[in-house]
Amino acid sequence: MTKTISQSENKMAVMSEGKLLLNMAWPLITSMLVQALYNIVDSMYVTQYNPEASTALSLAFPIQNLQIGFATGVGVGVNALLSRFLGEGDKERGSRVAGNGIFLSAVVTVLFMLFGFFGARPFFEMQSDVPFTVENGSAYVAICCIFIVGIVFEVLFERMLQATGRTIYTLYTQGTGAVLNIILDPMFIFGVPALGIPEMGIAGAAIATVIGQWVAALLALFFNLKCNKDVDFRLSYLLPKWHLVKEILAIGIPSAIMMAIGAVMNFGINRILQGFSETATGVFGIYYKIQSFFFMPLFGMNNACISIVAFNYGYRKPSRITRTLKLTCGIALGVMFAGWLTFQLAPDFLLGIFNLTDEFLTIGRVALRVISWSFPIAAVAIALSASFQALGNGFYSTIVSLSRQLLVLLPVAYLLSLAGNVDLVWWAFVIAEFVSLAATIVLFIRIYRKKIKPLQGLE
Repeated sequence: MTKTISQSENKMAVMSEGKLLLNMAWPLITSMLVQALYNIVDSMYVTQYNPEASTALSLAFPIQNLQIGFATGVGVGVNALLSRFLGEGDKERGSRVAGNGIFLSAVVTVLFMLFGFFGARPFFEMQSDVPFTVENGSAYVAICCIFIVGIVFEVLFERMLQATGRTIYTLYTQGTGAVLNIILDPMFIFGVPALGIPEMGIAGAAIATVIGQWVAALLALFFNLKCNKDVDFRLSYLLPKWHLVKEILAIGIPSAIMMAIGAVMNFGINRILQGFSETATGVFGIYYKIQSFFFMPLFGMNNACISIVAFNYGYRKPSRITRTLKLTCGIALGVMFAGWLTFQLAPDFLLGIFNLTDEFLTIGRVALRVISWSFPIAAVAIALSASFQALGNGFYSTIVSLSRQLLVLLPVAYLLSLAGNVDLVWWAFVIAEFVSLAATIVLFIRIYRKKIKPLQGLE
């Protein structure tokens, strides 16, 4: 196909890779840092309301992971295909991909709403027999699932903006939603009698979360309709075209499976830690909140890399693909080294903001220091995995996630738990990341030889 894109108009084709990567990534990184911050603030308010609530939120995390996973799966498929078709100059096909993404997101919304009505309480009763944990955790999950439409369409519309290089708008959407959540959290958790707002506890945190997500989704829709001129939004494009649905799912399902694998991993680790104490389970949940402050920027960089690599694959520019991947790896290593250093030197400070017990701090201090040794290893694996999704080989990402989180992490964590020392369980994360990195390198070499190297004679 003859390229119809004007190089003078599209920064994805002409801007220097380093400048382009940072230009596209900084809004994503900033918005994701705000997201990570509000997750931490959310837990901080909840533990101030009741320190035991940290366990309820930890047990709820797998379902939240699944929500993000299914939404991201559709979004990643739309992102990669939209970027590729625009790189090939096929705007009409790209617009149809966007419409079919809206259809798939509606399906995801209905499925989770059903779980919110019928599955939330049984899910918690499987994991805990503590009445406070079951009552509050199931209420939290039910609210987040029944009103899931906000997060599903926020993710989709933001991915459309990313695919066309308009990442600055995702800063506004995610930032607005996160700030709103931070403001509403204490109001709904503790109540504001003067405004007629009753004390709602953990359920109040869930309500604040979904309000922030709905506002972010509406903003993202507005920016797409008003500012995203690379995509036509027509009602006829919402009708499913099954060949496009299959293409979206071929790329997106592996991403959704990765997040589902993460949910299963969280569920499994929670069950292992419950064998020690509810406190150990709470520590794992708090760790996940804190580590997101470093992993979220990494995923922001990864998302920007996916769009750039996918576009330049469609545009037949292999040199820009390889330089972008090298830069992404370097920046990712820098971010995760900073995370490792912080976790090693200041675990008490990080844990201290959550109003936790002495037992919690004792277990958490060791957990943070041990698990953080996996950070630099994860950096390279996550950065290189951007090529799998961008080039249509999302199944490779599934293989890596399976190796890391199910085939290695859970069995090793279980075996280490048999020693009766919870401190040993955390080393399973480090071992799993080594296996993940090895699998990532092998698969990247394969995709480089099959898809990137053959383009070198066409540039």
